[in-house]
Amino acid sequence: MTIQVYTHLQQGREWLVKYRGKKPILACILGFTATGLIPGISAAGATPKDRQYTAIADGEFLINGVCDRRIHPLPPLNVGVSPVFITRSVVEGLQIPVYLFNAGLPQPPAVKAIDLGGIAANCLTSGAALPKQIVRNLFAIGKEWGEKLAKLSPATYLIISECVVGGTTTAAAILTGLGIDSQGKVNSSHPNCNHLQKQRIVEKGLVNAGLFPLPLELDPLDLVAAVGDPMQIVAAGMAIAASRFCGVMLAGGTQMLAVCALMEATSNFYNEPVLWENVVVGTTRWVAEDPTGDTVGLAKSIGKIPLLATQLSFANSQYSQLRAYERGYVKEGVGAGGCAIASHLYQNWTVPHLLAAIEELVESYQ
Repeated sequence: MTIQVYTHLQQGREWLVKYRGKKPILACILGFTATGLIPGISAAGATPKDRQYTAIADGEFLINGVCDRRIHPLPPLNVGVSPVFITRSVVEGLQIPVYLFNAGLPQPPAVKAIDLGGIAANCLTSGAALPKQIVRNLFAIGKEWGEKLAKLSPATYLIISECVVGGTTTAAAILTGLGIDSQGKVNSSHPNCNHLQKQRIVEKGLVNAGLFPLPLELDPLDLVAAVGDPMQIVAAGMAIAASRFCGVMLAGGTQMLAVCALMEATSNFYNEPVLWENVVVGTTRWVAEDPTGDTVGLAKSIGKIPLLATQLSFANSQYSQLRAYERGYVKEGVGAGGCAIASHLYQNWTVPHLLAAIEELVESYQ
């Protein structure tokens, strides 16, 4: 088995059958939140200074792969290696078209990216992460790009991925703000999720935003402006619009489940129809079966969405930084799980085939 369906089994299996043999398009949305600079909040960069450049470096590697001139080398991790190696190996091997988006970064990427006019978010503890008008603009332009990309690929599917350090914490804030119990269920790049730290940060942000206790009716765009990050609202708009024309795979774990919840809330609040039968969340086995979270339970509480995961394993890898994934480090990011699923669907890559492609890339980078 290369792909497992964890929730909404029939709907998920039908989606897989529909898009087997289809070559997808990959959209990768880069964003930044100062939440990612809180000490200990993320392992996606050994230090807060490293984490300022994680998304920029991952975006550069996603586009260029291994090359002699690296403007932003991949930041060092305490343990493991960036999940962009998984994504890039699939993109390179299957020649998948990639659209890189800057939703809001401290500085522009060193490679060609579509600038959406966003800004980096303040720490969510401020309760004022983003200006409301920026959030509105990002939602609108996300919808525009979702329709545009979907019309380029009406017979196939769009993979929507992200890179936002600290994004599982902003995801927890969005889920909590939407009334979804995420405590103890979200994931992180740490082997043991830092649930208590996340909970305290989320509560502080909601209190400072005047959203605790939660109001009976809340504009989801106000919630993103208070405690979210720029990627979330772009991904929600993109997925809503794309679902009307083609398949959509939201590639990620906690962050993309939060995007699903945001899609539903935004759809209801602004009367934006979503064709849910076209949408799935695709992630890695390390996220779906994370013993320190409850991804499956979280997916079920959001509803409407099949959760799929590649069964990729690094247990037999010759590289210790890949074997670290089996101990709970890193787990997911930059659409790694979604692209691994795409490799199985499009070219029937087996787990050993995919592992060999990833190891070849790791070897050539060193």
